[in-house]
Amino acid sequence: MGVLNVTPDSFSDGGRYLEHGAALAHARKLIGEGADLIDIGGESTRPGAAPVSEDEELARVIPLVEVLRDAGIPLSVDTRRPRVMRAALAAGASMINDVEALESPGALEAVAASDCAVCLMHKKGDPPTMQRDPRYGDVVVEVKAYLAARMIVATHAGIARERIAIDPGFGFGKTPAHNLELLRRLHELGSLGVAVVAGLSRKSTLGVITGKPVGERLAASLGAALLAAQRGAHILRVHDVAETRDALAVWQAMRAQ
Repeated sequence: MGVLNVTPDSFSDGGRYLEHGAALAHARKLIGEGADLIDIGGESTRPGAAPVSEDEELARVIPLVEVLRDAGIPLSVDTRRPRVMRAALAAGASMINDVEALESPGALEAVAASDCAVCLMHKKGDPPTMQRDPRYGDVVVEVKAYLAARMIVATHAGIARERIAIDPGFGFGKTPAHNLELLRRLHELGSLGVAVVAGLSRKSTLGVITGKPVGERLAASLGAALLAAQRGAHILRVHDVAETRDALAVWQAMRAQ
């Protein structure tokens, strides 16, 4: 899953693809590098981020979906707002990636009314405050229980199980220690029986481990992606598609032997 942030303040590439032409060019680059799907986001949900207006999010995202819907790969839209979900699906998106796991009023109905895929993510708290001393008894047990509960709610709303993916939400209300424990035990989420999405690319935990700024975390991101794949992740949400595919190719070739 190639990341396309159409925002001025995303933690890694904020502002680089805010202009429509730059965003479109980057999407085509990701596709050329072998992305299986593109995840388009018009509102940053990084720690400390401020919300944007619904109209602004729509203006950033929908024109890109309309242009890219015939690009030959599925499009995911990273949004927590039901109005944006409905507009994105009408414009040609195939997936909704929701950091709030369809908790916003009307979100369940917006997704259930279509045949799209949906990714339910765990987070603790809201972006402005979620990294202020997050605490868990057992982070894996609590994240898994939350995602299982949201899956039940989604299926009761009419969203077929085979349409659902889950994301433990690395970095969303979690310390580096929490993130590493989630990565180490990522395979435990596999018992929920749906696709697991892992988004560790360039995140601050990798900066804590390596001491590198966000623009110098490629090697760490590749290591994290491989570890996630080895532990059962089905979808890797990454900024560096070509490099990640190369790393996965080596691992898959070894497994094939």
